[in-house]
Amino acid sequence: MSNGNHGRLVIISGPSGAGKSTVVRELLKQCELPLVLSVSATTRPPRPGEIDGQHYFFLTKDDFDQRKSAGAFLEYKEVFGRGHWYGTLRDQVATGLEAGKWVILEIDVQGAITILENRDFDPISLFIHPGSMDELEERLRARRTETEDAIAARLETAGSEMLYRHRYQYEIINGSVDVAVAEICQILKDKKEKNSCSKS
Repeated sequence: MSNGNHGRLVIISGPSGAGKSTVVRELLKQCELPLVLSVSATTRPPRPGEIDGQHYFFLTKDDFDQRKSAGAFLEYKEVFGRGHWYGTLRDQVATGLEAGKWVILEIDVQGAITILENRDFDPISLFIHPGSMDELEERLRARRTETEDAIAARLETAGSEMLYRHRYQYEIINGSVDVAVAEICQILKDKKEKNSCSKS
């Protein structure tokens, strides 16, 4: 499955409120590598403006279950007990890697650990967090989009997720999006350089 132009899998995860989506969006714009974001599948209905195959692959619960049974997902989970499932499609990742792309998975910690334990891949793994639980709580509250119960639940989950940061190769403190993006891009470029040197 490997050739000289084979891509790399890049896992980016961290607690809710750490700013992962913003960092990934800017990384795709700014980093001069063939980066692509893997499109996840979900059973939740599309929100206004969301396009099937671009934002998510929107699947029925039956279709999701069939694919799950067939082993089509690298990882999957039900999110926040709402009854909606999310998953990373194996063929999405494989197609990107075979095309020489560096495929970014922006996924939760549980999904990341599942893939890190999968011997089929050699991912570059990065854990993003805001530096402290106090800072995380401040960011969640600044959104003003969640109830106290929802914030408490997210903080409890985040506390558990922070315990796994040592399982990742790199820990990125997102105090500034631009700084975090530059740091991640440099890590990836160094990895690419190392790969090129080892093959020459």
